[in-house]
Amino acid sequence: MFPVRQPWLCKALGCYDSCIRCIGAVPYPSLVATLLCYTGMALFCGCGHEALSQTEVLVETYFARNAQDFAVLASFIEYFQYVIYGLASFFFLYGICLLAEGFYASSAVKQSFGEFRSTQCGRCLSLTFIIVTYILAFIWLAVFALSAIPVFFLFNMEQTCHNINILAETTPSINQHGWICMDARQYGLLPWNAMPGKSCGMTLASICKTSEFYVTYDLYIAAFAGAGITLLALFVYMIATTYNYAVLRFLGRKGIR
Repeated sequence: MFPVRQPWLCKALGCYDSCIRCIGAVPYPSLVATLLCYTGMALFCGCGHEALSQTEVLVETYFARNAQDFAVLASFIEYFQYVIYGLASFFFLYGICLLAEGFYASSAVKQSFGEFRSTQCGRCLSLTFIIVTYILAFIWLAVFALSAIPVFFLFNMEQTCHNINILAETTPSINQHGWICMDARQYGLLPWNAMPGKSCGMTLASICKTSEFYVTYDLYIAAFAGAGITLLALFVYMIATTYNYAVLRFLGRKGIR
């Protein structure tokens, strides 16, 4: 924008040229992807951890009378909460690595920033990040799909409660809608021999009015959104790392090593 090659203007601008060079070296796609990744993982891990705890309370209180009926579910929730801790740590470190790789590629391209050059080791490292990111994206696609299951269950539960309330207002007998139920066993939350395993009629409607239900529902929605944001971040990482590797390969063919 300015003819910074003129000495008198360089003196007038001071560190303007250096600032422009530094800003130009920032890998903005990797930076955006890192922010998206951290935001998504914070939502998924934080809200998912708390939602699992609330789910255990709901199932234990309203769908299972015997503690042995939800012992498997309680163990799964406990183990998955530890998995959440590992996911948060892994993606935090992996985001830093990808951001550093983005800075490396930008520095290799913009040779005027020093004597840094693209090396064969650097290109191999970029290729490794591409492969790992593609694998993570496919795995996280499955996680994103699985995180929709509890949202789907609670959405159906809320809609069923809504239908019960409408029938309660239009029918004189309270037993006319007692056959409307939500069965947790159908969604794999409880074994088929669990008792009662389901909730029906006005009992189900009363569950939907509790604060635990709405808190759990909102937490699962937030966790689902966090999984989607993380998946979007991985897609951006895939594009950024692939572009960086292509540029480094181009520099290698040009003899810049």
